Amino acid sequence: MSRVLIIIDLQNDFCPGGALPVPDGDKIIPIVNKIMTKFDKVVVTQDWHPENHISFASTHKKNVGDVIEIDDIKQILWPKHCVQGSYGAQLHKDLDLKKVDLILRKGTNPNIDSYSAFFENDKKTETGLRYWIKGLNLEEVYICGLALDYCVYYSAYDAVKSGFKTFVIKDATKGVNVPEGSIEKAIKHMLSLGIKIINHEEL
Repeated sequence: MSRVLIIIDLQNDFCPGGALPVPDGDKIIPIVNKIMTKFDKVVVTQDWHPENHISFASTHKKNVGDVIEIDDIKQILWPKHCVQGSYGAQLHKDLDLKKVDLILRKGTNPNIDSYSAFFENDKKTETGLRYWIKGLNLEEVYICGLALDYCVYYSAYDAVKSGFKTFVIKDATKGVNVPEGSIEKAIKHMLSLGIKIINHEEL
């Protein structure tokens, strides 16, 4: 069985000290570095937002955490983060990139957010990752990174819906749990879709 590891958004802004930190987000990096050798291919995603991105509260002059609706898509408003070319958008310096085959930048369109590594939030615009994986005849998708209840969850959802056998490596992810209970809810929904939740020792 050929396997691909997708490492989601291990960037400075999502780690402690960043604009949108996931608690202990950097603590998973040693595990992520360790498991890369167990896969045929390794993909890293990178949030790469323009200055005026639709997901920024500052773009709408609203508060962080507000929810607005644009073209029938619910949009949570976040602090300005992962702006193209900024320090916050850089991948964390401790992440070992030697084994990485592809760096995929997402969220580059100012008018639509992109949590998933496969589709933007309109669920129609593809990133191209699905075709890349299929073209290499990879069958099992393993997902880790940040944050469990957002970009990891949406990527896993789209992976299983795209027909891949999908796994989330729980101890190589961290969640934000905003709103409270969102981690538990995400895990429950992933299990109901047939996504396997494993720890890295099970690889």
